[in-house]
Amino acid sequence: MSARFNPVAVRGEISGFSRAASGHCYFSLKDDTGQLRCAMFRRAADQLQFAPRDGLLVEVRGKLDVYGARGDLQLIVENMQPAGQGALFEQFLRLKAQLEAEGLFEEARKRPLPPQPRSIAVVTSLGAAALRDVITALKRRVPHIPVTIFPAAVQGAQAPAELVLALQAAYRRHVDSNEGDVLLLVRGGGSLEDLWAFNDPALVRTIAAAPMPVVCGVGHETDFTLADFVADLRAPTPTAAAELCAPAREQRLAELTHLHEQLCDATYRSIDQRGQRLDRLSQRLGRPSGRVHDSQQQLARLQHALQRSGSLMLQRQHNRLQVLEGRLPQALQRSMEAQRQRLQRGQSSLALLDPKLVLQRGYAFLTDERGTALTSAVQARAGQALRATLSDGALDVRVEGAPLVIEKP
Repeated sequence: MSARFNPVAVRGEISGFSRAASGHCYFSLKDDTGQLRCAMFRRAADQLQFAPRDGLLVEVRGKLDVYGARGDLQLIVENMQPAGQGALFEQFLRLKAQLEAEGLFEEARKRPLPPQPRSIAVVTSLGAAALRDVITALKRRVPHIPVTIFPAAVQGAQAPAELVLALQAAYRRHVDSNEGDVLLLVRGGGSLEDLWAFNDPALVRTIAAAPMPVVCGVGHETDFTLADFVADLRAPTPTAAAELCAPAREQRLAELTHLHEQLCDATYRSIDQRGQRLDRLSQRLGRPSGRVHDSQQQLARLQHALQRSGSLMLQRQHNRLQVLEGRLPQALQRSMEAQRQRLQRGQSSLALLDPKLVLQRGYAFLTDERGTALTSAVQARAGQALRATLSDGALDVRVEGAPLVIEKP
């Protein structure tokens, strides 16, 4: 129901008005044919410019809802004004129905925001407080992401045309230079008249043609414009719009630290496994002197047996002994050589894992002033002092300019 009928506008006479201790207001709107229960929550009631009272004829706008406890239909009022100021809102509803019929507000055409934008485009007035709020939020959360501002008037007769031109300039920059992974369209709060530029049909159609996701942060939480309905995402305030497209820097750094720890653990495990393999190979090789001693004992036993045999048997054993004595050194030499080669191969495999070999090929290991390793250019900042560890020593270096991030293909 809320997606099909909301927002709605109602004109009627206030009846049974009351304000609870929580600041929420409850009343009914009635005319000659019926009445409608209404609720106005504190944040909307605090923005009223007059004091509501029974018998006062007013025009309200808000959202239809069903009160679950009783199953009654009620209107959640987001704005109230004395009767006679609703013609502009009626025009708003007509424009909304017209653009909705064109399919511009369909949820299926909404796109998700990039999880980690490389750059952000902002369309707003240079003198707007909304711009200061957005820049402050972005500097706090993602100071490393570049922001491009496309200025335009956000109020007055010239505002719709200027907003369209600013959006088109941002689109061209995105297509030509791949800048602006997400676009923020922002403005502070105001009356329906103040925000009317963001209900312009040409502006709405231009937003729908955006090549990148668009976040609309126009007005306060209770303000709605047609730009909100066509944007990929609506934010209740300009600051919220900036926060929605800017993941906190601390969160990303924590993720990088976790990945670095996992990589170090995997490297150490591989080195330990190679070391254990080398130990096993060394044990299998054994000591050559032990094998020579065993062979000598066997030779002594054979000589003793020959002495107890007859001359013929002695001669046969003597001949056999000579053959064995001739083969024994060669066999031992071949065995020792094979074991030595296996040991060298194991030592070579282990040496390839030595980090110093990487440094000897011209690479350097960078750490910041706390000794934390830098694995990405975005971790460095201009003017930061770093230490570069080379194969034969270390150098103290300083970052001269902003980090240059090389995009992966």
